[in-house]
Amino acid sequence: MTPNMIRARSDNPLEAFNWSPQPQAQALVHELTDDIVKKSPSMQKLASRLHSEAGVRFGDIIDYLTFPSSPLLRQRLTDACFEEDALAGAPDVFAQPHGMFPRIRLSGQSGLALAMRVESIADFLVAYGSDVPIEGKPYAPVRLSKLLEENGRSLLIIEQHGSRAVVPVASESRQTSDMLRVLETFRMRRRAFENPADGFAHAMKLVDAAIALVGAGAACDMFFTAEREYWQKKNRAGQVQKARQDRLGLGWSNHDHHTYRSSREFFPSLVAVLERLGFACRERFYAGKQAGWGAQILEQPEARITVFADVDLGTDEVMDDFAHDPLPPRQQLGTVGLWCALHGEAFLEAGMHHLECQFDFDALKQQLETDGNVKMLKPFTNFPYLRQAFTEGEVWPVNPQRIERLLKNGQITAEQADRFRTQGALGSHLENLERNDGFKGFNQTGISEIIHRTDPRAQMTPW
Repeated sequence: MTPNMIRARSDNPLEAFNWSPQPQAQALVHELTDDIVKKSPSMQKLASRLHSEAGVRFGDIIDYLTFPSSPLLRQRLTDACFEEDALAGAPDVFAQPHGMFPRIRLSGQSGLALAMRVESIADFLVAYGSDVPIEGKPYAPVRLSKLLEENGRSLLIIEQHGSRAVVPVASESRQTSDMLRVLETFRMRRRAFENPADGFAHAMKLVDAAIALVGAGAACDMFFTAEREYWQKKNRAGQVQKARQDRLGLGWSNHDHHTYRSSREFFPSLVAVLERLGFACRERFYAGKQAGWGAQILEQPEARITVFADVDLGTDEVMDDFAHDPLPPRQQLGTVGLWCALHGEAFLEAGMHHLECQFDFDALKQQLETDGNVKMLKPFTNFPYLRQAFTEGEVWPVNPQRIERLLKNGQITAEQADRFRTQGALGSHLENLERNDGFKGFNQTGISEIIHRTDPRAQMTPW
């Protein structure tokens, strides 16, 4: 089991991970954050801009907070279930493994600091209009810049590539050119294959070569940079929101998870590539017999990437190791299987089904509808600690050969085939998510409803 993963005591694989709200940890983090931000007018102004111009909450992109070490603060961290982070690359850095929170770094110095996470420090500094120096070469595991200091409180900007270290490493030997080569390889990855098995084998070769060159964490970071770019090219909501965040220099630093849809045949192949990139299986989902689908959650702790992998699944299969064992073919296609049959594997030519990022839920909804004419679907999760909604689906044209194959196999009706030819089929979404009290899990009931609502067969009216 990788660091930062909590396994509950249960023989039921559906209950193997137990995520719950962490109000005590959230209260401590809020107090510490306020102690820094409320005494820095510049940080308050930046936080206001993030919220008003992109719907992003400042707290969701804080990597760590630095405070002077004291016995009292250490005890409070222990009481809130913070533990020393073995991947921080420095002592006295504490993470809360039961939830999603900024880390707390204890220092022997008197100053306080907040480190804000971005995809590119250079992009952020250009957007901010600053020329402060950057510590660390381009695409190093960690780059850091001290943007400002007010009233004994510093704002640091941090950029990480497959690393959870809190400071740059002076002896780092990884070359910028190697990272650029890996990123270019993944951007140019061939995705269309007559046999998807060849596509997965090709991707595995690229991944192995990338890991040999830069390591698994960095390879994973570059791989998902390319995946987000590919998804974004096919999703207008993503394009609109990314432009809003780029104007602030954030990139997709607020990403929460990346969702792939997979056919039953190639689900183990998908998991195998992800595991090669350093992912470990976390909780699994099963929405029930009527829903007919399941999911495996995977997490890469170094790159801090989470994947939600969906697949058609039966009641008799949920207790099996469906992430690794072959799933037999089925004549009837569920929502996930039909999506893949119409568009291809999400890992290959189709691209991700959706990217989910963390926002102020209500603010993003209003801003996208007002500024970008991007509509949100009805929320499928609306808890105090978790809120989720998709943007209206991007409709993609469907390859006529795929339609004819499905029709010939009796897996769609003639009416459905005609609709797919003339109207296309639902493709991808951007997901609006708000987490509170550090809740790290997902909603197993509401998500079943949205899966059904995004079934191409359920779209009976013209788009």
